[in-house]
Amino acid sequence: MSPAMTAIHRRPPADTPSGWMPPSELAVIGSDPAPAQADWAVVGAGFTGLAAARRLAELNPDKRVVLIDAMPVGWGASGRNAGFVIDLPHKFDLDGDDAGRMRRVVRLNRAALADLQRQVEAGAIDCDWSPVGKLQAAIADTGLKGMRTFARILDSLDEPYRLLSREDLHRITGTRHYAGAIHTPGCVLMNPARLVRGLARTLPANVTVLDGCPVSAIAAEGSSHLISLRRRGVPIRIRAGRVIAAMNAYTSEFGWLRDRMVPIATFASLSAPLDDAQMAIFGGQTDWGLTPADAGGTTLRMTRDRRLLVRNRFDYLGAFGASDRTLDRVRDSHRLALRRRWPELADLAFESTWGGVCALSRNRVSYFGQMAPGVWGSNTHNGVGVARGTISGRLLAEAACGHDSDLLADMQAVSGQPVRNPPRPFVGLGVKTRLRYEAWKSRKEI
Repeated sequence: MSPAMTAIHRRPPADTPSGWMPPSELAVIGSDPAPAQADWAVVGAGFTGLAAARRLAELNPDKRVVLIDAMPVGWGASGRNAGFVIDLPHKFDLDGDDAGRMRRVVRLNRAALADLQRQVEAGAIDCDWSPVGKLQAAIADTGLKGMRTFARILDSLDEPYRLLSREDLHRITGTRHYAGAIHTPGCVLMNPARLVRGLARTLPANVTVLDGCPVSAIAAEGSSHLISLRRRGVPIRIRAGRVIAAMNAYTSEFGWLRDRMVPIATFASLSAPLDDAQMAIFGGQTDWGLTPADAGGTTLRMTRDRRLLVRNRFDYLGAFGASDRTLDRVRDSHRLALRRRWPELADLAFESTWGGVCALSRNRVSYFGQMAPGVWGSNTHNGVGVARGTISGRLLAEAACGHDSDLLADMQAVSGQPVRNPPRPFVGLGVKTRLRYEAWKSRKEI
């Protein structure tokens, strides 16, 4: 439970935005007057917050919902990811051999994917939505071991997939760097920044979007909450009956789940569009996405508009932002990954390099539920926040409104309580050491 008054000292930094859209287009979306009172306040306008605000408004068409974010919609982690909506168990959800749990994860992910697809179609959201599936590829022994594990899990779940050879992959990706891959058909690729901004613009009329409005305090007062924020530099207050906390890594800054989250950054670089001559050298197809069978490896995208995305490297970011020096090192790592796969494109320029912060828990569980009287939250999605965040937001809204469902039972069954971290600075030292060790183990897959 949070204290009665929580002052916020660390806020999202105004650092380098993602390359998914020009920074000039990442303007504040909300223009309506801020209400003095609201029935619901949703803090955080990423995938979780957007889904929660939409569902609250649908269930309560006569109630006022405010959706608040410190930065313009699309600036934060929701607009910084690699653009995969993954339907199958991924990363930590592949741990263990509990097929029942994995089936729950699949149901939740596919419900999220279906929700997003309906919203994209209904709102005519231009985000390069592409249901082409996903490649999970391996280079060396650690990756091949991960591929075999993934295939065994897919067999146990009776999920379809195709095994691809080195030559199969070469025809798709233009490189023979990979020994093989598994293609699964259910994943969707998209432009995440354009997707979340489209979702924000198509919310029901009883949702007021207040992005670019950093919250400075949340005070519990009786049965309501007084939220202090700044809009266009002017301090304002909104009294909300109930609150959905959709801040993920920032949740502990508000006093909830303090010392139970580990803020981890992943980093990506996006190239300029390849011209015809570069595409001929590249030799592969457009519109595909590849994740590493070894989670410490490199993620790749070739977009519809001929841009290559490279994502690898992880870092502990207790202050939530990456320095220019860190981004320079990351960019060098991404250039090396590019040269290893396409040496003939070694001079291809990256237009943008950025980091995005997600929240992990040391025991690899995600949190979902009521955090305090009148406050619900979902966080520590462990790096798979597009699908998990979307369905978490929807189900948080339903649970807070007293609705029950099989999907809610699934969510409660796969969620848990993150364990407490060691005290600072030991948690940072420990996480950095572990990340360096994992990078060393995965070095051939990077």
